[in-house]
Amino acid sequence: MSSPDVSPLTPLWITHEACLRHDMGRGHPECPERLQAIEDRLRACGMMDFFQRQNAPEATEEQLLRAHSVEHVEAMRIGPRMIDGDTVQTEHTLDAALRAAGAVVSGVDAVMSGRTQFAFCAVRPPGHHAERERAMGFCFFNNAAVGAAHALAQGLERVALVDFDVHYGNGSADIFRHDPRVWMYSTYQDPLYPHWRGAPDARHLIDAPLRARSGSQAFRAAVTEHWLPAMERQQPQLIIVSAGFDAHAADPLADMNLGYDDFHWIGEVLRDVAAHCADNRVVATLEGGYDLHALARSVESFAQPWLGL
Repeated sequence: MSSPDVSPLTPLWITHEACLRHDMGRGHPECPERLQAIEDRLRACGMMDFFQRQNAPEATEEQLLRAHSVEHVEAMRIGPRMIDGDTVQTEHTLDAALRAAGAVVSGVDAVMSGRTQFAFCAVRPPGHHAERERAMGFCFFNNAAVGAAHALAQGLERVALVDFDVHYGNGSADIFRHDPRVWMYSTYQDPLYPHWRGAPDARHLIDAPLRARSGSQAFRAAVTEHWLPAMERQQPQLIIVSAGFDAHAADPLADMNLGYDDFHWIGEVLRDVAAHCADNRVVATLEGGYDLHALARSVESFAQPWLGL
């Protein structure tokens, strides 16, 4: 691939080296090597040349408090602690988590200003399990929710939060279940952690649970039959994507059996929806994906539609 001329619409790649320092221990699936594998793959195939690279700022207290309670933010500032059996705050976690949330805020600002149409936040820790009051499930601050709340504070009235991670984004649902300005569109394996049971009172949570080993056909049908009609009703002004790739067939933590073509397809779908009603504004932030090779190839496939590939 040859590198294109840089233009105001060149996609953004937002990351920070602090995201590599957060490490919950040897053998933990949510490891620094995840980001390294993605970057190595995109450099090897030439795709990284198509992005403008940008360092993620730290999310501010004001930005965090739009999505989280004062108590939760203060608890994160206390220091290293064991949160649950597989979620550990280390001495480097707070810095990484602030950058991960700040990346999505920065991406929202970039697409809202017209500086780009697509921003990918290559950050960790992930965020979609973090609820308003607590960290859980590898997640500390809810990066996508902080970004969505920031967009609302800038005056938007309709935000789509799309989550195709294999695990349900319970944190995002907790934060926005009483705020109909944010519609949340989810596919996820059920039953599986965090064992979400739904919220019938929140009709703007568009849930499409899928059984283990459902595969491509069921995933695409869920998007086509459940998400797209609701998006047509909502007419979102911005799409924020909790981009988890652990629904891939090779992932060790789930059994959804998706392939690279499925992530390319959902990228095309979201690009087209954004062109139709959201002024081409899409911000994606990394969530799950724990087989390093499959994760890297899946991110490559998902990002291709915004590069004309």
